[in-house]
Amino acid sequence: MLFHIVKTKGTGFVGRCCCSGPGRSVLAAHPLSAPAKWIHVAGRQNQQKGNAMNVFDRHTKLLQRERAAKNPDAPIYDYLKEEVGYRLADRVLDIKKELKVGLDLGCGRGYVAKNITDVELKHLYMSDLSPSMLETAQTPENIESTKIVIDEEKPFPLESKSLDLVISNLNLHWVNNLPGCLREINRVLKEDGVFLASMFGGDTLFELRSSLVLAELEREGGFAAHVSPFTEIRDIGGLLSQCGFTMLTIDVDEITVGFPSLFELMWDLQGMAENNAGINRKTHLHRDTMLAASAIYQEMYGKGEGVPATFQIIYMIGWKPDPKQKVVPAERGSGQVSLKDLHRLDEMVRDAGMEGRIKFMKDMMDENDKNKKE
Repeated sequence: MLFHIVKTKGTGFVGRCCCSGPGRSVLAAHPLSAPAKWIHVAGRQNQQKGNAMNVFDRHTKLLQRERAAKNPDAPIYDYLKEEVGYRLADRVLDIKKELKVGLDLGCGRGYVAKNITDVELKHLYMSDLSPSMLETAQTPENIESTKIVIDEEKPFPLESKSLDLVISNLNLHWVNNLPGCLREINRVLKEDGVFLASMFGGDTLFELRSSLVLAELEREGGFAAHVSPFTEIRDIGGLLSQCGFTMLTIDVDEITVGFPSLFELMWDLQGMAENNAGINRKTHLHRDTMLAASAIYQEMYGKGEGVPATFQIIYMIGWKPDPKQKVVPAERGSGQVSLKDLHRLDEMVRDAGMEGRIKFMKDMMDENDKNKKE
């Protein structure tokens, strides 16, 4: 599914939640590089540790989130996470299971929590790496909530098998040890607990990535990574399975946002706290290279007076298995429809009429009740 958001100078976006804000500055500082000298030092220190597993500088990411949370114009940059949070909350509503205690991991400003008011959840833990971001998070109505600071790369301060639900919205793509984080999620979930998450996929910001590479090659004779690496969808299923999740459901959305130019896109990434935090990131980008990248972006991907930016969103659902639940296969010969007639299934449903559909649903419910008793 393709969802278009058009972003212009002077407006937040045209979409679900329209908000107004100040115009963007074309001469804004490059947001994909770290903005302060002391952040650069932290990045070099982490690089000297020599840990091959570390791709991201978590201290830099913490500082970026702190700055974004304290920005008085922070709501202007929430349009993307608000939209994805709404879609993720809609998936929570589809779960037909009693959920008592849940965790919103990396809640940000409460993008998911404020949209799950219709869920019969008694208590929700809201966590984030940034204390300032957690302080600004909106809490759900009619649900008791507790805010706690959690670093996704460390053991969670929660008891094992204590949660029915864990949610994570556009947060896990900054975790170095993603398998370890998923195992922690599996640990705190009860048996038959569910994990729902969204994260950026590998095709996110491919336009920006290619434009910066071509511009640096042309102006500087080489290139560096200015867009952080993202997880490929083909790896998600195997990763969840290795960490103990079953009955996986994975799907992908693409959200295309329109910007006047490359500079407004980079400015908004900084406002979202989604600017580059890679350990080996290049800390400076020349003005000539930025201008060349903007021209290449417009030439290769421009549409009219603006440029598009693609965000690939991966949604995933995984269940923690319950040994007590046994799947009883149906008896041989109990099928009501032959496999050779599957191509006529829609026609058969129409011919059965409303009474046939009601009987079919009743038989399915009776069969489920029988399996539960056994």
